[in-house]
Amino acid sequence: MTTEVWISTRGRISEATRIALQEALEEDNKKDTPSFGREDLEEIRRSGTEAVLLGIYNFPGSVYATDGSNDRGVMGAGFFKLDEHRGGCCQLGRGEEGNSSNRAELGAVCLALEDAKRQQDRKLVILLSDSACFLSSFQKWTGEGKSPSMHENPDADIMRDIVQLLRERIEQGLLTIFIKIKSHRGDLLNEQADRLADEGRQSESIRWSLPSNRPIFYWTDNGTTHRSPMKPTVKIRIDLQVSQQQLTIHTGSTANFLTREDSSRDLLGKFHRHRSVWIRARRRVLQCLSYPFPCALQLKQWGILKDVKCRLCEKYYKERNIPEPPDTVESVGHIRNRSIHRNTRNRKLNTANPA
Repeated sequence: MTTEVWISTRGRISEATRIALQEALEEDNKKDTPSFGREDLEEIRRSGTEAVLLGIYNFPGSVYATDGSNDRGVMGAGFFKLDEHRGGCCQLGRGEEGNSSNRAELGAVCLALEDAKRQQDRKLVILLSDSACFLSSFQKWTGEGKSPSMHENPDADIMRDIVQLLRERIEQGLLTIFIKIKSHRGDLLNEQADRLADEGRQSESIRWSLPSNRPIFYWTDNGTTHRSPMKPTVKIRIDLQVSQQQLTIHTGSTANFLTREDSSRDLLGKFHRHRSVWIRARRRVLQCLSYPFPCALQLKQWGILKDVKCRLCEKYYKERNIPEPPDTVESVGHIRNRSIHRNTRNRKLNTANPA
């Protein structure tokens, strides 16, 4: 690939600058390396970041920024310590049970707390995290009157270590503050932790790799094999597989509609969620699916009628000696979509409102 760099005809660039530009363009890493430079522009840019506006750079204790990385089936965790300008990282095990960005975030926080424990300087600690999911999952372990359990926690091995480290800090009278910051907004602390988390995915140090002995489910979707322990996503997948197998043994208009390509429940869901669709149209879709109108299909369910055939279609085809189509169930969709019913309805409206 050839790249052209245009400059002014009066401008000149040194050979060192040209080499630096070439190396930057040929760099495989898509992320820039954060810099704590002291030049005026760097100071101005840093002064607008979230951490500086919160006054975190002037905090008298230790400041840790944590981040997790989950990419291509490998999880990594990393932390960066502000006052010493250093960090640490590791790779997280148990990836064969399914990957989770929240597990990577938990691992990063645990690494930071372990590093603070090794310092033995009894400093206050601020932990910066860009994961709202981690903070919400950890919230139930703080405060009085709560009795959470590790039993249903998929990352109990890491959460147990975090709770133990925090309990030790509380017994020593040390304050630990968790702060949520925005990710990928140019904050140097968060960016440094992000780079260390990426390094963690390549690290030979693997932590929290013991299996949980939970059953692992495998399935293939569009040629890609997925694996995961039991969770809501797996339950939805199982329900979908069961419903698809059940549809093959049923006949009728409903089964025909659900097995018809490009007219499945996925399409109905997209239609109902699309905010550009008129609210009355979305409401009518739900009404048609739940059969709330007193058509023949609903009247048979109520025990009033014995047949679900459309009486108007039967009369129309009989008068014209036309073979009746096989699918003439009198449902709401049938009444709204057949031109026979629309013409009959228009004639009734014209009769009730003569010109």
